[in-house]
Amino acid sequence: MNPSMNVPQGIIQQQSPQQNMPPNMQQMVPPPQNANIPPAHTDNISKVKSLLGPLKESLKNIFQSAAMLLNQDTTGNVKNELPSNARFDKYLEEFYSICDQIELHLVTAKKCIQQANASQVYLPVPVVPRNENIAQENALTYTQYLELVKTQITYAKEIHDTLLMAAQNI
Repeated sequence: MNPSMNVPQGIIQQQSPQQNMPPNMQQMVPPPQNANIPPAHTDNISKVKSLLGPLKESLKNIFQSAAMLLNQDTTGNVKNELPSNARFDKYLEEFYSICDQIELHLVTAKKCIQQANASQVYLPVPVVPRNENIAQENALTYTQYLELVKTQITYAKEIHDTLLMAAQNI
């Protein structure tokens, strides 16, 4: 779990936990709780919760393999050392893989929360989703929201151009 990992944001948001795993780990991950929910609608926190079971199982496998290696070292039985070492390395790699997935989901969840907070600062009026026909008081329709965003983008471009011209004149 390297905190300075540079991973493109598109990868974080598009991959499911099972896509990041080696094939032998995919069968260990339990299916999502609600099979009717499409993968795009599951939040990152529920993905982290679903990875806790495989994480515990992987940690258990690491300790069992390490105990077996320690037992072999103390008894002096060296003939089966290579397969046990390979198995320990495999379990350790699986553990780190699951930890990395959990880290990516938590980072994504944090960024989603930060973006939601920022949107509340800059657009405190709620937006009614396109598929809902319920009229809410003091709420923008999706079409009004799109127009507002286009206006904000145009305004930001004008500020950018003005700053560029001012920098060139200096």
